[in-house]
Amino acid sequence: MSRAVVFGTGSWGTTFAMILAEAGTHTTLWGRRASVVDAINERHENPEYLPGLRLPESLRATTDPAEAMEGADFVVLAVPAQTLRDNLAAWKPHLPPDAVLVSLMKGIERGTCKRMSEVICEVAGVPSERVAVVSGPNLVPELARRQPAAAVVACSDEEVARRLQDACHLPSFRTYTNPDVVGVELGGAVKNVIALAVGVAVGMGLGDNVAATLMTRGLAEIARLGAALGADQHTFAGLAGMGDLVATCSSPLSRNRTFGENLGRGMTLAEVVAVTKQTAEGVKSCESVLELARKHDVEMPITEVVVGVVHDGMAPSEAAMLLMSRTPKPERYGV
Repeated sequence: MSRAVVFGTGSWGTTFAMILAEAGTHTTLWGRRASVVDAINERHENPEYLPGLRLPESLRATTDPAEAMEGADFVVLAVPAQTLRDNLAAWKPHLPPDAVLVSLMKGIERGTCKRMSEVICEVAGVPSERVAVVSGPNLVPELARRQPAAAVVACSDEEVARRLQDACHLPSFRTYTNPDVVGVELGGAVKNVIALAVGVAVGMGLGDNVAATLMTRGLAEIARLGAALGADQHTFAGLAGMGDLVATCSSPLSRNRTFGENLGRGMTLAEVVAVTKQTAEGVKSCESVLELARKHDVEMPITEVVVGVVHDGMAPSEAAMLLMSRTPKPERYGV
């Protein structure tokens, strides 16, 4: 039996730990707060993030990272993207020597513009073959209710990807392997930025035509950046690209779309942050995505206006006008 530890008792970390445990993997959750850990161990529930959801009795939790990682084959990281570096540095002394490090995070690090797998390799001092990524259309409330879903397990080492695939395989959770870690991570990170834009448009009442336009042109932005970074363009037509983008931009369950909707309705950034309980990764990652694009001379106009609205005080109406007044270029795949 494989052993896994999931660092992070938020909704996604807890849900993925549930999936691993129900797939037969011996799974431990690490949490910072004793109250959450105690609730998981004693009541088999995470009352803060997944109230009412019964967790597997085999799933255990602890606040001790050394205890959590003992004998682990997979160390799964499900913390906010911008906290990964400091957290992983603290956990590094306890990492099992051959464990695979798995990223559930969908963000680009601020300041370095690095993808999460790059941060993991740098901080943990492990080769890329020991780092895997799970991404795709993973709306947590549906997964937590055991509704059917699919995802992508990406790793440059095919054998590692298959091992992780086996560790989280359920009839209701189907995973596909992909060696394109770059493309899978970019799809997961940038779709959050596009979802913010779609949310703003929905909040402004601009209609489905605008939402569809933002999604498709957003996919083109993701593909352009991916091409510049050496990703496989086919990745963006799959679950980790188009699939994740459509789910995140279309569903009211999406944190990033909901954040954008509130901005589009006229709430200030501070007001939206105050009513947002969980991390909307696109809010912090959008600046890093834009910086990364500029480093590689990639045009990302939707990302530019999202940064303007979220961080520079641009009015949503001004952002819409800027996008619509741009000179259109020929519509081709990846343009």
